[in-house]
Amino acid sequence: MDKKLLDILVCPICKGKLVFMKDSQELICKVDRLAYPIRDDIPVMLAEEARELASDEEI
Repeated sequence: MDKKLLDILVCPICKGKLVFMKDSQELICKVDRLAYPIRDDIPVMLAEEARELASDEEI
């Protein structure tokens, strides 16, 4: 993921910072505990496409 793109992307719900998870190809919002998928190198920043993180899932 391009660092410049990661610097400007925010969670569409809380506007918080996102963490890039290279292994799972997801952008994680720690505040909302949501994971936004990255498909074909394009972040899908739609709340309805995000998955909720399990309570035991590490960020």
